Amino acid sequence: MIPIEIEIDAAAGPFPLGMPPERFLREYWQKRPLLIRNAFPGYASPLAPEDLAGLACEEGVLARLIQHDRARDGWSVRHGPFAEDDFPGLPDHDWTLLVQDMDKWDADLRALLDHFAFLPRWRIDDIMVSFAATGGSVGAHVDQYDVFLLQAQGHRRWLIDAGPNPPLDFRPDVELKLLQRFTPTHDWVLAPGDMLYLPPGVPHHGIAEDPCLTFSVGMRAPGAGELLADYADSLAAEAPDALRYADPDITPVADPNEIDAAALGRVEAALRQLRMDDPDRLGDWFGGFITTYRSAVLPAPAEAAPPAEALEAALAAGGCLLRHPWSRMAWRQGADGHARLYAGGGRHLLDAGDARRLAAAERIDAETYAGLSASGRAVLLALVGAGHYQLEREDAE
Repeated sequence: MIPIEIEIDAAAGPFPLGMPPERFLREYWQKRPLLIRNAFPGYASPLAPEDLAGLACEEGVLARLIQHDRARDGWSVRHGPFAEDDFPGLPDHDWTLLVQDMDKWDADLRALLDHFAFLPRWRIDDIMVSFAATGGSVGAHVDQYDVFLLQAQGHRRWLIDAGPNPPLDFRPDVELKLLQRFTPTHDWVLAPGDMLYLPPGVPHHGIAEDPCLTFSVGMRAPGAGELLADYADSLAAEAPDALRYADPDITPVADPNEIDAAALGRVEAALRQLRMDDPDRLGDWFGGFITTYRSAVLPAPAEAAPPAEALEAALAAGGCLLRHPWSRMAWRQGADGHARLYAGGGRHLLDAGDARRLAAAERIDAETYAGLSASGRAVLLALVGAGHYQLEREDAE
């Protein structure tokens, strides 16, 4: 059997993955790491470190500053927002600034997600950007999500442990979840345009060789406990009070203190009344759940949504509707024959063609609007009213 490579060069091919997406998903996705040299040849970061530092000073931005004291192998973590004078006083080594959800704050970074369209968009959580001074790191750790690490500026050394059953015990003496033991099997230095894919559970350690920027495209997936708890909450909230444990068939019991098999059967019957196996109920819950999962911000309803006539006139005059950067959408074909569009936890019934167009539409102009059915346009108006789209006129700066 020919061993599967975990380091390839994509410079000569048409795919940033260095291979067709079908092969990547078959051989690497959630199976093994892959270093892709020249995934984006000649890549130039659309973001400067100063831009990242400035954003980390803003309210509502999720930012962390991690510093490493090599002398005592100590680690410290500070959370934003930071003051502008926090950064000039930092040393020229051994610190890292990390800012989450940068795809919501920067349109050029958001456009990077188009290269990952072979994956469900609702699986993509965010793009985190890290700037590290020379020697900067967050320590050896392990993540429970898929991540593509694109080197955007400078050079970063990545050490990974791709061996079977790596030790995963954490250090008890630091706030971060750092590994007690880490024995790397691979040692790579990434230059701008190189990209490293890591599936869940692979220990890794990134160290800045020089001042550098790294873009992390993360696919965080909810844990089974999160899914069960949220689904159970939704079922309980919707359950009529009349649905209860019932025992009209009870007979005299031999031991009044025993929970017998018949009682457990009635418990199961009570739970079955909640229709937990209904595919549309499950699908509608999950559509709402996943379009709000880990959202730090939800679009605010518009103060005054334009009437249909005013919106159509604005689009005809060259205006367009822009998707709110924090709006998450997905769609599903229901078992009952109706398609659903999910937006920020809300559900809208409409034709599959309209649902597909709206879920994909970052920008809606007159042509896109004309392609919607009457029901699709009605849903679009509801989305505008809920804040998922905002009108930008042609003459707006």
